[in-house]
Amino acid sequence: MSRELPPLNALRAFEAAARLQSVSQAADELSVTHGAVSRQIRLLEEQLGVALFSKDGRGVKLTDAGVRLREAAGEAFERLRSTCAELKRQTADAPFVLGCPGSLLARWFIPRLDRLNRELPELRLQLSTSEGELDPRRPGVDATLCFAAPPWPADMQVFELAAEHIGAVLSPRYVRHAELAQAPASALLGEPLLHTVSRPQAWPQWAQAHGLDARQLQLGQGFEHLYYLLEAAAAGLGVAIAPQQLVADDLAAGRLLAPWGFVETDARLALWVPGRNRDGRAERLAQWLRQELEGAGEAGKR
Repeated sequence: MSRELPPLNALRAFEAAARLQSVSQAADELSVTHGAVSRQIRLLEEQLGVALFSKDGRGVKLTDAGVRLREAAGEAFERLRSTCAELKRQTADAPFVLGCPGSLLARWFIPRLDRLNRELPELRLQLSTSEGELDPRRPGVDATLCFAAPPWPADMQVFELAAEHIGAVLSPRYVRHAELAQAPASALLGEPLLHTVSRPQAWPQWAQAHGLDARQLQLGQGFEHLYYLLEAAAAGLGVAIAPQQLVADDLAAGRLLAPWGFVETDARLALWVPGRNRDGRAERLAQWLRQELEGAGEAGKR
């Protein structure tokens, strides 16, 4: 059986045009002319003996054959990009790139970063952060640290580090803190609660764990990111909700109070490593993080 493939340049031109749905945009991406992309696509069509694009008004659209080839070519080129990026990073001097949500980075990771760098210097850690959804599969990232709930995807190696515990927190600066600190959790049903739009289920989860009717919750000021939510709580603007790990240092310093404690959710703080990554540094980082979290947990119990 022949293992011959069409010319790589022709496949590359087709993949770009099909993915972008534009010959002009494909030409810009590949730094060639519109005519060069068109010629490569015609060459591919001639070799395969099928039409890959058809006229659609002033533009073009994929035929059924084009759709099939786009799926196969897109997957193949993405795997090539990902593998090449992986090989470039796995040199002796390559840093270990860790994706991490901004709130987790600012409130838990950065205070421990100096110690991590001293104890695991071989990581040469480089941080990649975002407050949006982090894609642990994106090229250029060796691992991602985040809160998530199982089941875990089959194409990821996931190191579970600690169970997530969430709780209501407020500042001693809050005008009603003295009254609320002595009240049962049900007192928060009449309180305008600070919340994040990114995790609307947090307060209902907390209410359910305390045997309260979540429908009676009154949401007040909302924030796009958890970091801003907790800064607002620390400034005395109201009662917020957060994972225990992200407020542990604030609780220890008396900047925030947690009168009603914390309840466990089904989420876990975990280190996600793409299945393609065979870098042993990920496992060493997971071990360090787990020990750090266990130590903090023991300190919190004393």
